[in-house]
Amino acid sequence: MIPVQGVEGQTIAVLGLGRSGKATAAALAAGGATVIAWDDGNDTRDAAAADGLTITDLTRDDAWTGVAALITSPGIPHLYPKPHPVIAKAYALGVPVDNDIGLFFRSYATADWEGFDRAPRVIAVTGSNGKSTTTALIHHILTEAGRPTQMGGNIGTGVLSLEPAIDGEVVVLELSSYQTELARALTPDVAVFTNLSPDHLDRHGGPGGYFAAKRRLFSEGGPDRAVIGIDEIEGLYLANQLSMGPADDRVIRVSSGQKLDGTAWSVFARKGFLCEYRKGRQAASIDLREVRGLPGAHNHQNACAAYAACRAVGLAPREIEAAFHSFAGLPHRSQTVAEIGGVRFVNDSKATNVDAAAKALQAFDRIRWIAGGLGKEGGIGALAPHLDRVTKAYLIGHSARDFALEIGQIPYEIAETMEAAVARAAAEAQPGETVLLAPAAASFDQYPNFEKRGEHFTDLVKALASR
Repeated sequence: MIPVQGVEGQTIAVLGLGRSGKATAAALAAGGATVIAWDDGNDTRDAAAADGLTITDLTRDDAWTGVAALITSPGIPHLYPKPHPVIAKAYALGVPVDNDIGLFFRSYATADWEGFDRAPRVIAVTGSNGKSTTTALIHHILTEAGRPTQMGGNIGTGVLSLEPAIDGEVVVLELSSYQTELARALTPDVAVFTNLSPDHLDRHGGPGGYFAAKRRLFSEGGPDRAVIGIDEIEGLYLANQLSMGPADDRVIRVSSGQKLDGTAWSVFARKGFLCEYRKGRQAASIDLREVRGLPGAHNHQNACAAYAACRAVGLAPREIEAAFHSFAGLPHRSQTVAEIGGVRFVNDSKATNVDAAAKALQAFDRIRWIAGGLGKEGGIGALAPHLDRVTKAYLIGHSARDFALEIGQIPYEIAETMEAAVARAAAEAQPGETVLLAPAAASFDQYPNFEKRGEHFTDLVKALASR
């Protein structure tokens, strides 16, 4: 746990008592604060009270006497579509509102650091797609290189549940727009922006608000180095805003598909090779084509961003390249489950929308595609340019027949269930083909979440492999 600094003797209110809320309350108490807490759910409040938290109805005016700050969980709206009533009350009373990310950045550094040989560093990753993979890959590379490291934030451990820093440690954080938008302190040593595509627009009041939430990671404190994906206009704009000119190596530009050699420091992937350029000269090159845990152009972009971040904290290209080959990928994200008789089985259950499914389809050739579930507004027509890679589709779930009407002339089968889809695809697949679960749909018609869907696929494939 990281005790919160600067709160000793203060009364701090906590809104939301899920994982991050309970960890925040404990970290505040460890820092000497008196904590009062509230959650809209009766059962959640009762469980928190049983754990010893002081439950106070923050919807009442008389609950706010002497409260120095309100700390809210990331999922609770604080601006759009409208603030939660408790947050609105804090605004009206002039009580500062923050979240656990803000508390982390103001509390992570301690007086103990004066005795360290090498100061701890924080790498923070944000963006629309690939930030979980990029975060996990950075953490994996650091681990393989022998650097002490922790991973948390929007992936893994909550930030205040991390352990206090040790000499030379690198903490790697995945930060969502919900987390960056409100944090009152954002001071990573290295900040990474992967890419931007429309998401959470109701929560942020439109695409401009969504980008502004991401941009705060780079503008509030100013990282020593910024790794910026420039394949979209927002990334180009951000790199331009942060840089003093082409010779400014504080900004490392990243691309998947473009050659970048006109600035002080860049990392890009083309035709399956990652290249690092510094001051107009190639500094390193890595063949990504045989890195099984990072298939496809979207994962090559993740590799470039992770490579750049690790270079920014002093790792050598050869250390990073070696770690690429031992990275297994994240569960449910282009995860190779098995290879059976020359057929590769890939679990991308996280591909719950058309954009994610398109990236998955572009990563492989000769695909036996398992798709379907609870379809989303707009259908899957936008996948048409990528279906030439599909040998046959096996459609499951609520939207199976709707999907069948949108996939054109490619062969398909209404399999209905995952069991039937995996069995049929495995029976018909030829060596060199890939059986790919990339549903392009939500899971809630047949599964509680995409993880359970992916686990079911994985279990079925492993059962095939064990025969």
